[in-house]
Parts: sequence; C-alpha cells; structure tokens
Amino acid sequence: MKSFSSTATLLSLTAFFLVAVVSAFPFDDIDLPFDYYSLSCPKLEEIVHNKMEEWVKKDYTLAPALMRLHFHDCVVRGCDASILLDHEGSEKSAKASKTLRGFEVIEDIKREVERVCPRTVSCADILTVAARDATLAVGGPFWMVPYGRKDGTVSYAKEADQLVPTGHEVVTDLLELFQSKGLNVLDLVVLSGAHTIGRTTCESMQYRLYNYNGTRKSDSRLDHLYLNYLERKCRWASEYVDLDAVTPKKFDVQYYKNLQKGMGLLLTDQLLYSDPRTAPIVTALTTQSDVFENLFAASMVKLGNIQDYLSVDGEVRLSCASVNSPGY
Repeated sequence: MKSFSSTATLLSLTAFFLVAVVSAFPFDDIDLPFDYYSLSCPKLEEIVHNKMEEWVKKDYTLAPALMRLHFHDCVVRGCDASILLDHEGSEKSAKASKTLRGFEVIEDIKREVERVCPRTVSCADILTVAARDATLAVGGPFWMVPYGRKDGTVSYAKEADQLVPTGHEVVTDLLELFQSKGLNVLDLVVLSGAHTIGRTTCESMQYRLYNYNGTRKSDSRLDHLYLNYLERKCRWASEYVDLDAVTPKKFDVQYYKNLQKGMGLLLTDQLLYSDPRTAPIVTALTTQSDVFENLFAASMVKLGNIQDYLSVDGEVRLSCASVNSPGY
C-alpha cells in the first residue's frame, strides 16, 4: 500500500509539473517582444553566444557566476542592469555583491555589440541573454529570450543588502521575496536548482560548521561525512567550495538528491527539503530531469521579465558600468 501511495503521489506531481511547464510560459502576456532586435541588431544572439563560448572555455566558473549576476540584478529594481553600475554606493558595492563576478564578460559583449549595432542594445538585455547562454554552456536548457528592457539610471547598495538573499533566510522569507517579484513557490525551488553548478565562499556557510544558532556545534542536518569534508575544506573563510559536492560541473538534478542526504551547502538550500511547502517539489524533481530543465527555462523567463515601474523610462547605456552623459 505504501509503495502504491508513493507511486500515485509521484504520478500526481508529474502531472502537476507537466501542466506547470505549459502554463509557466505565458507568451500571450509577455510585454517584451521576441523580435525586438530582428531588424536593428539581427546578430545580437550570435555575438553573445560566441563571446560566452570564448569566456566559459577559459573559465568554466563564469557560467554560474553570470547566472547569479542576472538574479542579483533582477531582484533589485527589476532586470535593468543596475547591478552593473560602478559608482560609490551602487549595488555593485553592496555587501551582498562582494563575491559577484562576470562584469568583465558583459562589458566585453557590450563593446562588440556596440561595434556592430551602436546605441541599440541595452545592457539589461545583454545580461539576460548572457545568463541564458551561460546555462547552455554548462549543459542546461535553451529558452527564447524576449527583449526590450531598458537600463536603469539608479543603483543603491542599501537596496541590494535589503533584498538579495544571503543564505541565512528561512523559506518564508524567500517566498515573500519571490512573491513580491511575481514568482511563486515552484519558481523558488526550480531556480534554487541553479546551485547544481557553481561555488561559494566558505564564509557564507562556516557558521553551520562551528556555531550554528549559537550552539557552538554544527548544524545537525548536515550529513556527517559531508560535515567532515567541509570542516577540512573550509578552514579559511576565503576558500571556495562547490555548491554541489557530487557533480559540480554538470547541470542536473543531483542538487535535489543532495538535499535528501543532508548535503545542501547553504541553509536556504537545505531548508527546501524540510519545509512542507517545498519538500514535495524537491522530492519529485530528484527523478524528473527533463521536467526540471523545462521548468528551469520557464522560471528563468519569468525572472528575466521582472520589470520595476521606476525603470521603465530608462536608457540604452554606452558603457554598462556608467549612465550616459547628459545629451547622449
């Protein structure tokens, strides 16, 4: 009876996911068009794809870094490239941004795009499609990117520090953030799956090893063998550690399997398996590779469509690191 019940539950969740995959692409409701640059810059995607291949070939870790850079951009003021502005007090200077990487990749792409299509393509659109091609470069899914975002002219470090998750939050905090951006619980679990690749500094999780919640002990949710590994690996806060200890360079569902084993590196990852709102989705995705990829593509489209009303009247920057001069 238990086996039958488990199978029925899995089938039910699979059916739910199939419906979600279809409904998660609300193409009729997307304000941004797919053909925005079809006449003004038809080679945009070719340029971005070729540049991403060059950069990722030199440094594989830039792929997950650019996916993370895109997320940081979109959760603060929408996807307006405000994270790329480089001035005193900007989002880039925030504590939440200190380990972000990939800025030089976007600037490199922007220079080439400006050479071919001057004053046409926004940095926000470049970062969005670069995140898609970064995913492709590590074996992830393809999705069509709608275009027409404008570059914001405002960027505040304090907003990034208030909004961007640090890895210490509980699931309710994450859900509230996602819902405020038009995303839902499924998007939260699926986009967290980006942690199937990439790495983070030990500083972000050392408290789980030595003094969790002030107990002077480790987090009891950590698998003991994994804990032993992390204690050896993370003696220094500046050291890097893979988010997925099993298949760190493969875009797959191992991330979700790790959560079942107590091998979620960040607390925000591990809590997805213990919260009743997210745990069933985690469990189902461990055996649904194709569904995960389709859902990931759908959730990335939704993430890339977050638009802040304050950024609607933006600009197309000449350099992604600074706003245009008056009269540009």
